[in-house]
Formats: sequence, structure tokens, C-alpha cells
Amino acid sequence: MTQTSTNDIGSVADATEGNWVDSHAPDWLKPYARLARWDRPIGFWLLFWPCAFGLALAAVANPVRGFDWWACILMFLGSVLMRGAGCTFNDIVDRDIDDKVARTRLRPIPSGQVTTRQALGFLLAQALLGLVILLQFNRVTVFLGIASLVLVIIYPFMKRITWWPQAFLGLAFSYGALLGWSSQMGGLSVTPLILYFGCILWVIGYDTIYAMQDAEDDALIGVKSTARLFGPHTRPIVAGFYAGAFVLWLAAAILAGANLIFAVLALIPAGLLAWQVQTLDALKPENPKTRFRSNHLVGIALTLALLAEWVW
Repeated sequence: MTQTSTNDIGSVADATEGNWVDSHAPDWLKPYARLARWDRPIGFWLLFWPCAFGLALAAVANPVRGFDWWACILMFLGSVLMRGAGCTFNDIVDRDIDDKVARTRLRPIPSGQVTTRQALGFLLAQALLGLVILLQFNRVTVFLGIASLVLVIIYPFMKRITWWPQAFLGLAFSYGALLGWSSQMGGLSVTPLILYFGCILWVIGYDTIYAMQDAEDDALIGVKSTARLFGPHTRPIVAGFYAGAFVLWLAAAILAGANLIFAVLALIPAGLLAWQVQTLDALKPENPKTRFRSNHLVGIALTLALLAEWVW
């Protein structure tokens, strides 16, 4: 893991080395940027990709209307804001746990860089900006977006009461698949629901890999996760979740009208998922983190496969 520098005590252990927050952000902004995880952009990308899937799938289903690039930009900005708001809320809830875990004890709240009241104010600001973006869409999408807040609120508590917090993260992080589709089609159908369930399985898989980094600390403090639940069987179980995700993505694309172009190009994200499972090794410190982050490439590849089907 990236080591904390001596001249920047606020830098957290799992931040990307040389990230713009540590290197260029003004000192007053750094604690808030770290609360929102702007130093770790993988999170907002993984929240955004299901939105892109939904938008691209809608373009395949309605090729005359095409891909809505403006909606894509708005959803990307919304993903950055809402991921930041979710992480801020998560840190407020977990402030008494984070100081007991090596990877998280230097986060802004447990390290004293930001007070809980300041974090609450920052949370509210991000949520309000996210609402402004959400209100640019149709009524169905606005309603669905507001309803998703229930998942955001309950997620931080799940690690305390269930072995499956990754499933609740999947429900929240995959929600963009529904929003992307409804923003173009004005409602939902079985096609985006299948896409949504596929994304849920994907999130369970990759967040189980992510949770492997904290398995020992989680066991000491009693925090639950699928990584602890699956134990030595993690690789084959994650492989099963990934296989289920791919099958559901393929089914959703076929229902939307996709044909051979998508089927061939979808082998690229499938290959990336297979590589993650095949090379996963929890005994190597950087291994799970690298495999987790490669899901950004999975998101890019699947989106491009759907867009190629639409263009063709």
C-alpha cells in the first residue's frame, strides 16, 4: 500500500500515489477532498459505469434516439457528488471503527482533520448539488433517484448486522443502471432490471475482493464482510458472481436488441473478470487492490461494447 508521507500526515493509506489531492489541492480543501474520496477516483467511476450501461442499453433499444451525451455528463457529475456524499456519510457513521483499522485510521474524521459537524455540512452541500443535477431529468428518474437514498443511508450499518454488506453496496452502486435507462425511456421494464441485477452481482464480486484487504482487522473488531464469510472459497465464489453478472448483462443486451457485435466485444470485459479471479492472491499485499481497480476497465469495455452495437 502507499505509505503516508512525512510532510502530509493527512494522506491515507489506500490513496493513489501522486494523486492530485495530495499533490496540488490547497491545504484547506484536502481533508474534505479525502472525505469525498477525490484522491481515490475509482469509486466514482464504479458508481458511474452502471449509469453509462443504462444509457448505452437504451441507445441500443432505441437507436433512432441514440446515446444521450448530455445525460452522460450529468450522471458522471452526479456520480462524483453522490459517491462523495455517500463516503462522507459512511465516515461519519464509521468514525469509531475507522481508527481501529490500519487502512482507515488516517481518514479525516478519526485523525481529527475534520469535525463531525464540518463533515455533516460538507455532506449536505454535496447532496444538494446532487439534487440539482437529478432535477434535470424526467419525473420517473427523479423519483427513482430520491428513492435510492434509502440504500445509501442503510449501507454503512450493514457491516454490523449481516455478513452480506457487499450485497447492499451492490443495490446502491448498481442503481445508476435504472436511472440511465429511465432517463431515456421514461420508465422501467424487465430489460433494465436484468441489467441492474447483473451489476449487483458484479459489485458483490469486486467489493469482496476489495474487502480482502481488511479481513484481519475486520475479524479483530467484529466487522462482517463476504470476504470473511467466503474465506478460502473466495475465488470460486467470486467467479460465480462474475459469471452471473456476465450472463445477465448479455441477456439484457439481447432483450434490448443487441446482436453479434456486442456478443463478441463483451468477451473483453468477460476476460478481464476472468483474469481477476485467476490471478487473485490475498497473500500479496497489492494484489486484491489491483484486481479491484481493474473493474474500471471492465466498465469502459462493457460501455464501449454497447455503444459499438448501437453505432453498428
